[in-house]
Amino acid sequence: MFAIFISFVTFLYLLATSLVVLVKNSRSRVNTTLGFALVFLAGWTMGVAGLATSFGRSILYGRLVFTMAALGLHGLYLFVYFVVLQFKNDTERSYPTLSSVVATVAVLSTLTPWVLEKVIVTNKEVLPTPVNGPLYFVFIVWAFLTALAIAARLIKSYKYARGIKRAQAQVILFGVSSAVAVGLLTNAILPVVFKNSVTATLTPLSMIILSASLSYAVLKHKFLDIRLVVARAAGYILALLVLVSGYAFISYFVADRLSVYFNSQQAQRLLNVGLLIFVAITFNPVKRFFDRLTNKFFYRDAYNPQELFNSFNEALVANNELEPLLTASTGVIARNLKADFCNVALAGRDMYHPRLIGTKPMSFTKDDITKGQHLLAKADTKIIVADYLNEDDPLRAMMLKNGTAIMTKLKDGEDLGYLLLGTKRSGNPYNGQDIRAIEGLTDELVIAIQNSLRFEQIERFNETLQDKINDATRKLRSTNDKLRMLDETKDDFISMASHQLRTPLTSVKGYVSMVLDGDAGKLTSMQRKLLNQSYISAQRMVYLISDLLNVSRLRTGKFVIETTPSNLSRIVKDEVDQLQETAKGRNLDLIFDRPEHFPMLMLDETKMRQVIMNFIDNAIYYTPAGGKIVVTLAEKPQTIEFTVVDNGIGVPKHEQHHLFSKFYRADNAKRARPDGTGLGLFMAKKVVIAQGGAIIFKSQEGKGSTFGFSFAKDRLLPSHMPVSSLDTTHK
Repeated sequence: MFAIFISFVTFLYLLATSLVVLVKNSRSRVNTTLGFALVFLAGWTMGVAGLATSFGRSILYGRLVFTMAALGLHGLYLFVYFVVLQFKNDTERSYPTLSSVVATVAVLSTLTPWVLEKVIVTNKEVLPTPVNGPLYFVFIVWAFLTALAIAARLIKSYKYARGIKRAQAQVILFGVSSAVAVGLLTNAILPVVFKNSVTATLTPLSMIILSASLSYAVLKHKFLDIRLVVARAAGYILALLVLVSGYAFISYFVADRLSVYFNSQQAQRLLNVGLLIFVAITFNPVKRFFDRLTNKFFYRDAYNPQELFNSFNEALVANNELEPLLTASTGVIARNLKADFCNVALAGRDMYHPRLIGTKPMSFTKDDITKGQHLLAKADTKIIVADYLNEDDPLRAMMLKNGTAIMTKLKDGEDLGYLLLGTKRSGNPYNGQDIRAIEGLTDELVIAIQNSLRFEQIERFNETLQDKINDATRKLRSTNDKLRMLDETKDDFISMASHQLRTPLTSVKGYVSMVLDGDAGKLTSMQRKLLNQSYISAQRMVYLISDLLNVSRLRTGKFVIETTPSNLSRIVKDEVDQLQETAKGRNLDLIFDRPEHFPMLMLDETKMRQVIMNFIDNAIYYTPAGGKIVVTLAEKPQTIEFTVVDNGIGVPKHEQHHLFSKFYRADNAKRARPDGTGLGLFMAKKVVIAQGGAIIFKSQEGKGSTFGFSFAKDRLLPSHMPVSSLDTTHK
């Protein structure tokens, strides 16, 4: 009876453990194979215990016991096979096909007379005697070889494993090997030796060994990361055991007392009601008590992941500067994960030097930080656990030297550094939940660090930029002072040179005019032509000198518009006539249809002559031979308009907005007339605007241009136009 009770308890434990393993991670082959192996081993355990019952004496029952044993043994082999891959950190996902095929044949053979032919029952109080079939010993050999394969792979896993995984492998090696050895001995070898199945009742012993080793690996060494689930299950099991014990106590002691006062049926009813009340009242308090007890033992390092991430995000949002941000965020991590410390080692790059920021000062030099960065770069995983590294790994030696349990790369396209976590204050290793939390936290921390570094760069850039601006401003002011002095010198020279040039040029122009008038005798047609060209060139020189003087006057504020009643029609006619010879010499048609009647206008006649001459002269020089130039002067109801239209080279569109700037000339104009100054249009615009007018301009490269001006007529009538001046310092 005691053996059946032990078998039943072992059966329940194996079944519960298999359920926990499968629910925890049904996608993992390690969990899946172990879960199903435990189910079949649990069935084998109860099957052996049931051999003493009447149902257990049937041949089918006996064969099913062999089947459960075979399935459980092969399940353990698959479990160990995939554990080795896990301990090797191998990405291999192959399946042991050959061994599975052989195991399938072995399992199917257990359902035939070839393994168990029949069972002989000689006494109902004695276990039946098995009669083995011809393949029984083949089955035993397969089971023995499978056991050896399990032991070999467990030894291999112990060889590959490091740190906490090595401890897990050691416990599993002992537990599985011992359980398989005891199971083979009690169920295969001894029944053959003694020709009796009585030793099969010792089957629970092998399962107890297996259960104890798995429990120790789970609770002590975090195997399969189901410790927290087991802890909660333990709370329920202990609560149920207490309630069952209380139930048994009430049933045993109270039933006799009630039978004195009531008949047996009434006593049973009262007892059932009392037990229901007992269970209803005591279940929740007992459960809470054992929850607190298991929490104290299992959940010393427990934390709420959502609260951890909320606190972490608050720390990141509350700080922009790097050092306060890292101090606050590492404090949150260390506090929630119960770590001895949490620090961030930042790699040196750009303008930053390596530095360590966190919850605990460490004897890390800049060289140590750089060395850690280089060692970590060679690792093939993002999160490095010291216990999982080889003993001869220099990274492990560095981590253990500084009490670091975990190092995590901080990388998102570039190496920012790494996170260091000390060992847990409880002494427990980090579990899977901790690793997942660290991975999520570091992803957010990388973004926060990058933003903070950019913030620092902007601040430093602003400081550096301000210094550079101040320095550049000082240099610019100094250079500007020098340029102002040079400009004044240049203006003084232009003013002086222009005045000095005007005197001899006036004499030249006067003498040429006298010769043309016949004061020196009669001229031939050729002499008159040449002298006319000389007179025109002298007049152009006068205008050029006037332009230079006006530029100088604009700067000094002495540019004055002196208006007098002027006949604009006559002025245009004079300038056209004067340039007619030049136009003919370049094979151009210069046409001006002088209006018959035109009002007198208040204008600065000298400066307007210069504007008109510049517009016509430009048209002549920038129109190819055979071209046509039309000069128009029109009186409109509200305005006076003057235009010079040519079909010359035109002005490129991208240069038109510069055209009226001082000393500016378009590229095609420079090629057509290399000796131009770029002052004519500049001064024309100044003169026209100074008298209240507006410039007319439109052009298309290669098709010609239109230059001119317009004035509001009512502003130029003699009664409305006072003498005015232009102060260029305010223009």
